Amino acid sequence: MNILDRKKAIPKLIANPENFLIISGLAGPAKDIGFLTKESPNTFLFGGAMGGAIPTALGLALSRPKEKILCVSGDGDTLMSMGSLATIGIMKPKNLTVLCVDNSSYLETGGQKSHTGLGVDLEVVAKGSGFSLTKTIQNEKELLEGRELLLSNTKCPLFILLKVNQSNPPQYSRNWNASQEKDKFRKNLLK
Repeated sequence: MNILDRKKAIPKLIANPENFLIISGLAGPAKDIGFLTKESPNTFLFGGAMGGAIPTALGLALSRPKEKILCVSGDGDTLMSMGSLATIGIMKPKNLTVLCVDNSSYLETGGQKSHTGLGVDLEVVAKGSGFSLTKTIQNEKELLEGRELLLSNTKCPLFILLKVNQSNPPQYSRNWNASQEKDKFRKNLLK
């Protein structure tokens, strides 16, 4: 088992972020996506609202069924959204992928072990919630398989568990003006 470096794995997995409307959870995933996309108009990054990314992505997927929606969430954010995973499993939006970047810790608050570091398997949770298509990625071969799934799936919601080491996400200067970010994303949706 090789656990991947998030700075290399996420760009390789997503390939072209312009293929998606992207909702990102806070902390590490927001840094991963913000750095990758330079906060492009097709991205909305959460900050300070743990657990909000998955339900927001579900609402976006239901309201924009012809567009591919990618939710990039961390293990802590996903653990707070398990009810939303169940709702996705029941509603089955075909255009939604949840990518959980799992470093098995709450890196943002000091590196305490998260539940996934103590044995909770979020792929099993997603399957139990009704996701018929799931994949855990721990090495380069699985990363390429996951990229193919992400790019080609149009049949059902997809849950990808990306196991990464505890290296820090990329650093960049983020726009913390939530109103500007919301307006940017909204304008992109309305064009």
